[in-house]
Amino acid sequence: MQLSPIKISQKLPKRAVDSHKGMNGSIAIIGGDKGMTGAALMAARAALLAGAGRTYLSFIDEQAPSVDMQHPEIMVRSPNELSQIKQLDCVVIGPGLGLSKAALSLLEFWLDQETKLLIDADALNLIAEHEGLANALKKRQAETIITPHPGEASRLLKHAIELGQRIESALALAKSLHVTCVLKGAKSVIAHHDGRHFINTTGNAGLASGGTGDVLSGIIGSLMAQGLNGLDAASAGVYIHGAAADALVASGTGPIGLTASEVALAARNIINQLNLTPA
Repeated sequence: MQLSPIKISQKLPKRAVDSHKGMNGSIAIIGGDKGMTGAALMAARAALLAGAGRTYLSFIDEQAPSVDMQHPEIMVRSPNELSQIKQLDCVVIGPGLGLSKAALSLLEFWLDQETKLLIDADALNLIAEHEGLANALKKRQAETIITPHPGEASRLLKHAIELGQRIESALALAKSLHVTCVLKGAKSVIAHHDGRHFINTTGNAGLASGGTGDVLSGIIGSLMAQGLNGLDAASAGVYIHGAAADALVASGTGPIGLTASEVALAARNIINQLNLTPA
């Protein structure tokens, strides 16, 4: 089934005129090891711009900045401080996470929590390498989304993905790991463990640049924090992400040289266009 603007608009959470930040979800981004702090930053900024009421950011790198000067609204916390926050509605783990022992320990901890999770990037590579993590993922009861690109998906499946088998591969991952799977790429596939799946209709070659996957994770995680279930958050987030890139190209920005940060800003506009009327 293909995604459409009307279907996505129906999925998006309506914002009451008397709402406050506590009603709009709290999300945390975990990642950003040394040399990769930008990945976690972009995911957190995208989550903020996609409407999360509270956005937290936790870096692996202890030398990382304690504030995002471009978006000081994002609350930076250490991994230990983050684990003590009770009101988290969703955690995104993986952007720039690395493969260190600290990263492995954090992933083990969050897989064991009842918080909604979005697992991306190096967190997926760790799961592919450690059978215990994969088993912990399969046992989770809380909503869980994974967002692999074809290489990460191949490592999780233990075999290469053929171009003509993308739907089958996404469904196989979703079922085997008991998750919602977003298999990224042209016409991204969103698959649920119950067998439902969607094909995205938005996006262009401008998204083939560093950081756009981190932005996608932030958008999807933000929507899940705001109350959407895993399948709706994944399908809406993928559609919005692609539509943002399409709007930028239509206005003369890209596809060549299109940046992830530009996509995050444009995604905010797309969300508001799709959801103009308060509940």
